[in-house]
Amino acid sequence: MAVTSDPKPDVFGAISHAGRRRILDLLAEADRSVKAIAGHFAMSRPAVSQHLRVLLDAGLVAERRHGRERRYRLVPERLGEVRDWVARYERFWDDRLGRLRNLLSDQEQE
Repeated sequence: MAVTSDPKPDVFGAISHAGRRRILDLLAEADRSVKAIAGHFAMSRPAVSQHLRVLLDAGLVAERRHGRERRYRLVPERLGEVRDWVARYERFWDDRLGRLRNLLSDQEQE
């Protein structure tokens, strides 16, 4: 059996780490340098850079040189895959929450 690598970047793997999700939150506010991002964490700059590499590889962030530093920005379109996956479960939760609402309403009327 041949093992082939998935040519698509792993968005779900990239967002599985809480620190990387926080980095995405920061980049949703504004483009930032590694130094600016690292200032929000108790981890080293090299550790932040490693997390940024995972996000870059997944296509969730883009980088550009700005003088001697690199600035990172969010690529929100790549989160569409996550949005689409979560959307499949909206109907499930809407149905369950609707039943709960009806049950509570029935109990209030008793």
